[in-house]
Amino acid sequence: MVASRTAALPPAVIEAAKHRILDTFGAMISGARMKPGLAALKYVQALGGKPEVGVVASQFRTTAVNAALANAMFAHADETDDFEPVTKAHPGCSAVPAALAMGEKNNASGMALIRAVVLGYDLGCRLLMALGPDSVRAGHRSAEGTSSTYCALGSAILAPLGETGMRHALSYASQQVSGLWSWIDDEDHIEKAFDFAGMGARNGVMAVTMVESGMTGVHDVLDGTHNLLKALSAKPDPAALTTGLGKDFFVTRSAIKTYTVGYPNQSALDALLTLRRENKLTADMVKSILVRLPTDAVGIVGTSAMPDVNNPHLVSVALLKGAVSFDDAHDVALMKNPQVLAIRARTTVVPDESLMDPAAPRGAIVELTLNDGRVLKHHTRFPSGTPENPLSADEVSAKVLDLIAPVMGKARAQRLIAATWQLEKMPSVRQLAALMRV
Repeated sequence: MVASRTAALPPAVIEAAKHRILDTFGAMISGARMKPGLAALKYVQALGGKPEVGVVASQFRTTAVNAALANAMFAHADETDDFEPVTKAHPGCSAVPAALAMGEKNNASGMALIRAVVLGYDLGCRLLMALGPDSVRAGHRSAEGTSSTYCALGSAILAPLGETGMRHALSYASQQVSGLWSWIDDEDHIEKAFDFAGMGARNGVMAVTMVESGMTGVHDVLDGTHNLLKALSAKPDPAALTTGLGKDFFVTRSAIKTYTVGYPNQSALDALLTLRRENKLTADMVKSILVRLPTDAVGIVGTSAMPDVNNPHLVSVALLKGAVSFDDAHDVALMKNPQVLAIRARTTVVPDESLMDPAAPRGAIVELTLNDGRVLKHHTRFPSGTPENPLSADEVSAKVLDLIAPVMGKARAQRLIAATWQLEKMPSVRQLAALMRV
């Protein structure tokens, strides 16, 4: 962690980090105007606090801890943020707000912010690899919540901590690692925004600033007698924390969402829309839809009350309209639309063990039976936005512009996007933070 302040980062890793940072800015700023974001802003405004750091899409300033909490809840106020398919972590929504808070507080450079985010992705995802992602979920724990505090702990390199300080920050963070899979029952996405992002960002920045203030802690929380890995996993793999460290960067592995919906829906929408486009289909040509998802995805998106997470609803909208826009994905009224309901009545979502593929853990198969008797099938292993099928810089910019222009205006949004692509040359993160005030 100390060495990552100065270790050379390959150009491809810097570029990947900027993609994820910009994508998260889009999630943060657009999420600030959604129900979970408004609730988070109201909460931290009531807390007050020393005006160290700005809350994005507002003029409000508060402590680094409070700002990290709010900005992170903004980042997962919706299903817009990135996702790491193997670990099931959502690293950007906690790593980026935490780094932004510490970077603004301590007047760090843009390159230092990039390094903090890269480290955060490694810390959070590697923790899950060491615990075993499937083991975490089998214990009713949330992989997303479990990793988020460590993702935020990348911000430790933006504080003047040496090795001992890093060890103590790890210990304070480890005491706060938590997260239950109960978030799946949240119908308003407010607690989910806290569970996935706000909690972890707050915890990580709190750990860093507590040690920064002079507090001491336990020296060996990862390898002592009563360590974090033993506490959270029956079969921990400590080597996963460091295997390939400094050469294999998790920031290059996460998937940036093309559709602003729950990630298990990405491949299904890609497959459905591919079939619709290639065969020039309309909704009235389709007799039935069969969607096959990985077995661990059906419980998440099979029957959710949230429209942007509900798979049968989303594929019905996609077949009807030929696309799923941001507005469509969040239009609760569409869930009662007679045309959508008619399609949904002939849509079935089933688990498919064959899709539990470690090489493509969030694939989907869509099978359409047409009224003329034809059966069309498409298997999407890697939807657009995955490392295997990445979005270009222009595509990420277009996504973010569409998300944030309604909040901050097109011209200001374009300035923020342009500045982020030049982040490694920016002398102070405070310049970036100023662009996000509204």
